[in-house]
Amino acid sequence: MTSLASFTLKSTRKHEWIPITAQVQRILAASGITEGICVVFVPHTTAALTLNENADPHVPQDLQVALDAITPDRPEFRHAEGNSAAHAKTSLVGSSLTLIVTQGSLLLGTWQGIWFNEYDGPRTRTVHVRVLGESGE
Repeated sequence: MTSLASFTLKSTRKHEWIPITAQVQRILAASGITEGICVVFVPHTTAALTLNENADPHVPQDLQVALDAITPDRPEFRHAEGNSAAHAKTSLVGSSLTLIVTQGSLLLGTWQGIWFNEYDGPRTRTVHVRVLGESGE
């Protein structure tokens, strides 16, 4: 059994981390799949997905500081749009996550949440969710 759904979100800042665990869990629940995997994917070259702490609001800010230190804007970048640092961050973090589904829920650690990472906003973005597995029926 397989299910595919998508949703859009709008970032409001150049760099923004948006929690999306609840949206993904709602899509999983609607699929009826109780055991399997859930793949979350963003089809954008300047946005990413990560699984990280969702309890302390400082963690996303700290991680963004770390990513900015690793991939700062540099005058020698040649990409015409001027967003090469955003492309580098996306390549480092990644555009998809594969998560285990058990008993109809995402198998996440106590503090884990799914984050959409915007590196070149504000923009309207799409998130695709594919759930594969078996229903409990």
